Amino acid sequence: MTIFCYCVILLAALWVALSRLPAGTEGHMPLPYLIALIPFLWIPLTVIVVWAVATHDWGLACVSGAVAITASSQRIDYWGKAWNTKPNTAAAQTKRETSRNASNHSPQPTQPAEAPAAPAEELIFLPSSFRVMTLNCRFGRADAADIVKHIRQRNIDVLALQEVTDELIERLDAEQLGEMLPYRQFGDAKDSDNGGFNAIFSRVKPTAMSPSAVEIPAADVPFITMVLEDGRAVMMASAHPKSPMRGCRDWSKGIMFLGKLAHGTFIGNRDIAVVMGDLNSSIEHPSFRMLIKAGFRDASLAQAKGPNLTFPSWIKWPRIELDHVLFTPGLKPSGVESFEINNTDHLALTATLTLA
Repeated sequence: MTIFCYCVILLAALWVALSRLPAGTEGHMPLPYLIALIPFLWIPLTVIVVWAVATHDWGLACVSGAVAITASSQRIDYWGKAWNTKPNTAAAQTKRETSRNASNHSPQPTQPAEAPAAPAEELIFLPSSFRVMTLNCRFGRADAADIVKHIRQRNIDVLALQEVTDELIERLDAEQLGEMLPYRQFGDAKDSDNGGFNAIFSRVKPTAMSPSAVEIPAADVPFITMVLEDGRAVMMASAHPKSPMRGCRDWSKGIMFLGKLAHGTFIGNRDIAVVMGDLNSSIEHPSFRMLIKAGFRDASLAQAKGPNLTFPSWIKWPRIELDHVLFTPGLKPSGVESFEINNTDHLALTATLTLA
């Protein structure tokens, strides 16, 4: 039995080591899925610890406990100071040096939602503290009435949706989404979309918008730019890299390419970038950590009150955190939480972002 336990521990240690691979090298089946399951390795390892203590095998207990702690180390960061709460300094410096008038990429003019009319009192500034929400709509099957109910109850200012269909948009409009969030930008629908197109909605009138903020091998990443009360601009994007089953290499590239949005020279007319969506990755994945190092902070990690697990919705446990709210320096997150929306396989994720 002892030999068997040590074999299990060795296997678990090698499994944990997959998370330390260089970013991009995990883009091969079945590595993305194995890495996603690392936070649950503590379960068999804890069983070994209990058995070892019962048999007074203290060496076995210590080794198994050490590997269990290592397997859980990334998730433990959600309760304390994150492993990387400071963004890449070069990216942050580039952002600070970017002039609002220096962009070589001219976004499209602002266009309000086509179906609903804008409110009588048009909002032109995003408040210093605003609420955001993101949701994967599962091939457009999400319950539109439930989405709108939560937007109203939670006073959402900016909504990012993934796996959107035209039929879902019609249902959302029928529920008067446009009365609360009258401005919208969709990604261009194309054959390579993974489950549907992405969309972003706003309560505040954008100064610029475009169907594609950055080219990734997945659905377009639509963005809108708004002005904050203090005069700074914030660019917000809805993103959804491919899942590994649609192509591991494209999955990894899609995640890491989003890091370009943290660089001030990539898209002009903004001082802060916010990327929301189902990023099909967690803190255990090297590609996701590379995205963070590009200059982003993760709202759940920065809040340090525990993870906000978002997938799958049909079971309470075990779940993993695939959906994220990322932002560059200048904001502080609070009220980060996940919650269920009917008829979709992901939980929605919401956060309050406040000027720091």
